[in-house]
Amino acid sequence: MATSTMRRRGVVGATSVLVALALAGCSGSHEAEQAAEPVTVDGGVLRAAFAGGSTETLNYLQGPTALDYVRARLVHAPLCELDPTAPDGVAYGVVESIEMSEDLSEYTLRVRDGVTFTDGTALTSADVLYSLRAPVLLEGLPFTRLVSRNVDLDAASAPDPSTVVLPALAPLADGRELICQSMLAIKDGTTEFTPQTPSSGPFTIAAFEPGQSTLLERNDGFYGQAPTLDEIELMSIADGTARVNALRQGQVDYISGLSPAQAQNLEGEGGLSVATSELPYASYQFFAMNLEHEPFADPRVREAFKLAVDRERIVENVYFGHAFEGNDVPALGFGSYDDSLEQRTHDQDRARELLDEAGRTGMSVELTVGPELPGMVETATLVVEDLKAVGVDATLAELAPGQLFADYPAYLALPFKAGYTPPAPFEPNHTPGTFPEVDALVQTARSAPTAEERLNASHAAQQLLWEKGNQIAPVFVPTISAASTAVSGVRELQFPDFAQATITP
Repeated sequence: MATSTMRRRGVVGATSVLVALALAGCSGSHEAEQAAEPVTVDGGVLRAAFAGGSTETLNYLQGPTALDYVRARLVHAPLCELDPTAPDGVAYGVVESIEMSEDLSEYTLRVRDGVTFTDGTALTSADVLYSLRAPVLLEGLPFTRLVSRNVDLDAASAPDPSTVVLPALAPLADGRELICQSMLAIKDGTTEFTPQTPSSGPFTIAAFEPGQSTLLERNDGFYGQAPTLDEIELMSIADGTARVNALRQGQVDYISGLSPAQAQNLEGEGGLSVATSELPYASYQFFAMNLEHEPFADPRVREAFKLAVDRERIVENVYFGHAFEGNDVPALGFGSYDDSLEQRTHDQDRARELLDEAGRTGMSVELTVGPELPGMVETATLVVEDLKAVGVDATLAELAPGQLFADYPAYLALPFKAGYTPPAPFEPNHTPGTFPEVDALVQTARSAPTAEERLNASHAAQQLLWEKGNQIAPVFVPTISAASTAVSGVRELQFPDFAQATITP
């Protein structure tokens, strides 16, 4: 994909229907190859490798790795999924519709008929309601609890087998996005996740060994479009170089989580295709300035840091064009993102002036980072170089893999640190508490009676964040993956989905 295309804010990447690569983008050369309808055959085994690790778990509510959710999405059917191109902004699954009351106080979910679990029982509204309550009951990770923060799940009800009624805690316009962000269907009363746990997805678990592999077999009782593949083997290969070598040697058919440098080396290699994800499926990479750290309480210092960073250099030199230039506001590519915001430029002279005005020329700061996202450490290295160029005594503190967020309260207290959020809409994922004016606007954006009022409030909130926010966000990072050209049909929402993947001999 051309660098100029990837750099442009808000421009979607190459066509997503081509090769089976995480987050469904493609390279230009492969796009031409796929102009003709591909020849596929039923059956076969797809071997896909991810970073994984010994902490893998079948409990997707607590799973710390991307592989945990990839696996869960194949085993447990989604209630629904984010889809910015759909009329409601979501694609429906075992829930076939979500109706919102006119006063935004209540949501009614209709459960699809004919969905069954692998134990032969029918999936009903009781299962859907339990699936929504489970993140709290089973102590799921924070990203799984978005619904519970906005909906009164204690007062929710299932008045009949096909209906779930969810009262909102406050007027709520984006309830569909909350419900469909990461919720999968599990059976009422499920407390443990094993290969024998009843499930409703397109595949079932035949074998699971954490940190090694998972063997999935086609579920012939799946309610939706039947999978083509007989089996999928999800392999855990922690080392990125080892994953690349496994692909080159034909030991696997697909690999996820390439570094930009690895992608650059693989592009053009015979029999393989490299792909980057389309917007909005790119992670928001940022460098947060702690307002409790005195220099960053001054908006002039924050603006100087933002102007010091050369975003185009990061896209070119770290990601080799496989990234989208950021503008210090999240949710690029989602419907409410404010494309009218002026792109912040690289202006070293103005950055020096602002630091001088604030009396902070020569200030010292340490940027804490870890390899939690491909290219994050390399991006932080360039950020430090850019800050030094405007007179900041900047240094880099690089932590070992997995350590950046290990002690989260300590992480939040750091003066200057790297971070990221996965692809998600802005409003329901906004974390309040830093800028009260922004918080109030986001609340209006989520509860105002008309769509116009909501969008105007969202754009006003983004404008304020752009002007005085405490995050430098130079780049949105798509997932970069590679596969054999024999693979096709992988679909991406927030994670690669192999449910309709095919592989040719």
